[in-house]
Amino acid sequence: MGRWADGPGTLTVEGGRPGPARPPVPVEIAVSTRARTRGLLGRDGITGALLLTPASSVHTFGMRFAIDVAYLDRGLRVITVRTMPPGRLGLPRLRARHVLEAEAGAMEGWGVRAGAVLRVRAGERT
Repeated sequence: MGRWADGPGTLTVEGGRPGPARPPVPVEIAVSTRARTRGLLGRDGITGALLLTPASSVHTFGMRFAIDVAYLDRGLRVITVRTMPPGRLGLPRLRARHVLEAEAGAMEGWGVRAGAVLRVRAGERT
């Protein structure tokens, strides 16, 4: 994993749904307090995903669209995935160290589900 900085990257899913390999997903990495606080606020959507690190919970107050939220442990293994409409407060997950956000429905298509392991490569764009 190494140390990340704010910026672009790519995300791949391992151990998700069986089948052909999926192409990498563009991901924005938010490490700084400022980037994590802003998150997806004020946006009408997102292409790909947003990785908040460190984080163990999120909210959707002030958001314009529903999101999928995946809570990840230290090894980027998915603990659980939830869909949250705008105006909700997510409960903190005790083992979560990172949170991945995407538009509602996107994670199912990528194979992101409980038990899947994600790989993030910083500094890359698909």
